[in-house]
Amino acid sequence: MGTLIYDGSDGFTFDDRVLVHLQAVIQTKLRRREGFLLIWTDRTAGPVGVLRSIWLDPAISVQFVFAGQELPDLNRDWLTILAERANGNSGLMLEDALRAEIREEVPPGSYRASRAKPGKRREEE
Repeated sequence: MGTLIYDGSDGFTFDDRVLVHLQAVIQTKLRRREGFLLIWTDRTAGPVGVLRSIWLDPAISVQFVFAGQELPDLNRDWLTILAERANGNSGLMLEDALRAEIREEVPPGSYRASRAKPGKRREEE
């Protein structure tokens, strides 16, 4: 488990695979001098967990401390989902289902499939 350290004092734990994706999105937003809200359920406080949110701002220091010696590979699909959310009005909501997919605890596409909008049905040929 890696740690996101915000403003030099608070540390929030995330799986290294999740943290490396958060790092990519956060560094892009902060490099553009764009602040945004990060929201997730923190299960370190107990089995039910608590909903946490932090405002990430370019003026406030942020560190990423990884448990492993090498960074996990980035997945473009997950980066796209996270970046779209970070650019939205509601902020980057990091749902448990998405975190599980990034950690590879559920089959790839499970999160996206559960969030797919109903579209046109293809007619059988």
